[in-house]
Amino acid sequence: MSAKNEDAKSADSLPVKTLGFIINPVAGMGGPVGLKGTDGKEILAKALALGAKPVAPHKAEAFLTELAPVKKSVRLFVGAGAMGEKVVKNCGFSYTVMGANKKETSAEDTQAIAREIGKTNVDLLVFCGGDGTARDILKAADMKVPVLGVPTGVKMHSAVFAVTPSAAARVTMNFLWNELPLREAEVMDVDEKVFREGRVSAELFGYVLTPYEPHLIQANKLASPMTEDEVRNQAAIAIYIIENMKPETTYIIGPGTTTRTIGDLLDQKKTLLGVDLFKNKKIVASDVTEKQILQATHGKTAKIIVTPIGGQGFVFGRGNQQISAEVMRRVGLDNVVVIATESKLRSLRSLRVDTGDTALDEKFRKRELTVISDYKTESPMPVE
Repeated sequence: MSAKNEDAKSADSLPVKTLGFIINPVAGMGGPVGLKGTDGKEILAKALALGAKPVAPHKAEAFLTELAPVKKSVRLFVGAGAMGEKVVKNCGFSYTVMGANKKETSAEDTQAIAREIGKTNVDLLVFCGGDGTARDILKAADMKVPVLGVPTGVKMHSAVFAVTPSAAARVTMNFLWNELPLREAEVMDVDEKVFREGRVSAELFGYVLTPYEPHLIQANKLASPMTEDEVRNQAAIAIYIIENMKPETTYIIGPGTTTRTIGDLLDQKKTLLGVDLFKNKKIVASDVTEKQILQATHGKTAKIIVTPIGGQGFVFGRGNQQISAEVMRRVGLDNVVVIATESKLRSLRSLRVDTGDTALDEKFRKRELTVISDYKTESPMPVE
């Protein structure tokens, strides 16, 4: 018997487990259009006006595709309509619908469906969303049912998320059939209004039980320590970047204190939490959207400069979704520049990407990215 047939036989013999599944269909829509979140009807309307497209259903489908080998051993309890039912039906799983099918969904719908699913005593509740959705799940599930987040939002500071949709599927299978342990994980969120003004005000809202797999579950985001050495290190990196900037090349510079230092030394007001475009050492566009980046780089030479998120290691897919998979393919992976202070680099064993494009993520993982960590100091780092 072939190995493939052996795997199929093994999957068919697994005991049946129950899985709750909820999608926040608007999660992540604010990212590519530079809104840094999609909480509230007003912001959602603005995102749609800017041309935002759904993100969560695609990532939910990626999660379910990875879960397909065990579909005969999983019974799903799913949110109605766009909150799970549509995607699950397309992926061929057995399921029971919870809640009412609505054209427009809300945080209250997420909470109501989560409570209804919780009453069925599911083995695990999986949700697709960001920190706002995690807060809704916290209100409904509390510590009564284990939960796991599939990352589909913009701001994901909480420690309840798998690093990618495929990683979420692996964690789910390991938890359901291989007795992966549980831990109490932080649910964090930021004030979006303050966030859009360039200030991070993260708050701990509580804890949920989450399967523990340290390599596949992200840590909560850590702020960079603003010591004198850190500031000096950031300046040294910025000087090195500035000295190597080429004329007539568009530089797509992502969010962060380290990247902002480049603007400071050029006497240019770079946004802390946005993506900005530089050319000939001047800002040519601030807090841009994916569409604006694509327009600015059409037929032109460009480079991307990003810094990893402290404690998580993500260089793409967390807070900089404006730099989309399409942007990266146009610019080219060889033109991606990663900068990080030595203290941040010491806290990371690898870099991570979650571009929403599985093939592109795999291309990143087949190479090492060079990280500039000081003046004329570069070192390769693996991507996972």
